[in-house]
Amino acid sequence: MRESAAERHARLLDLVRERGTVRVAELAGLLGVSPVTARRDAEALASRGLLDRVHGQVSWPRATGPGAPAGAPAGAPAGGPGAGEGLVLGLLAPSATYYFAEVIRGAHEAAARAGARLVLRISDYRPEEDRARTEGLLAAGAEGVLVAPGWRGPEDRAAYGDWLAGLPVPAVLLERRAEPGSPLDGLDRVSSDHAHGVLLALRHLIGLGHATPLLVARGDSPTALAVRAGYTEALAVLGLEAPRPVIDSVPAEADPEGFERAVRALYEAVRSGLASAALVHNDVDAIEITQRLAPLGVRVPQDLALIAYDDEVAALADTPLTAVAPPKRQVGRHATELLVERLTGGADEEPASRHVSLLPRLRVRASCGAARPVPPL
Repeated sequence: MRESAAERHARLLDLVRERGTVRVAELAGLLGVSPVTARRDAEALASRGLLDRVHGQVSWPRATGPGAPAGAPAGAPAGGPGAGEGLVLGLLAPSATYYFAEVIRGAHEAAARAGARLVLRISDYRPEEDRARTEGLLAAGAEGVLVAPGWRGPEDRAAYGDWLAGLPVPAVLLERRAEPGSPLDGLDRVSSDHAHGVLLALRHLIGLGHATPLLVARGDSPTALAVRAGYTEALAVLGLEAPRPVIDSVPAEADPEGFERAVRALYEAVRSGLASAALVHNDVDAIEITQRLAPLGVRVPQDLALIAYDDEVAALADTPLTAVAPPKRQVGRHATELLVERLTGGADEEPASRHVSLLPRLRVRASCGAARPVPPL
């Protein structure tokens, strides 16, 4: 017969009464339950004044009014400052540079505020290694994980994704979206709404008097694919038709000829009068494209109004680039806060899973020919 929560709580209280003090991390093994269950039980009993919980451990109550969550003053609510005291959180990211550097920074700041320790693993965009690296985080003591799989496209998600739904600890997806209806779709996730970012860019360019802007984009990451999908959605919202298919871009260092074809395609579109504006994913490609176009006689913004997507280094271009800025740091922060809340919440009711979308901003600079954002259409 399955043990009830009340019976499990009674066993926990007996253990603490016999030992005086027990680390919360040890309770799972002693009780034969998951770390999450042990932590929630300890939190629930402490909130009722049946245990003292301080600095990652529980003790038999003192006569001085126990019950405050670890790291917080007496009477502080669960989930407030210090509620994650003693927690170990894992973070799997595909890279520690460029886009994900800010995501990691936001996660680290939120973990520090909660009194938790963050452990990092990098997959280097090798999705076949995601599972082993996440298991390494669990072996290092992670009681919950933030996961940005190294997927590059839907095929990677299909081949290397299902294991995430079977993790023994809470998991939050970072900047990744599951296939609707799949096992992963029930996980918590926090991501940027890239479709909104693309809409901001196109609406701004059209408001400046340009015809339908072109899209120049890679296809080698979930962000790139989301930007492409967002372009189609934005055209529909704005009642426009694409002047031509998306111009496929590739990293210049990896495929110089492919990158040159993208530059040439954009040049021909501008010179033929087909387009006078473009959105380019990502910053690095946008900077290199402007450098390649200049010797061909296409100037930014005089001949081509250009907006970059990512806003990592866009402001450093010779002509500072207007850019869509996904809320990368906030994604890391909100995901970490969500995970801490899930790990330290009460045991009475399982919190609902959440899909959180954060909106990018448009940072207007010189490359689009406008000193400030134009009013919405």
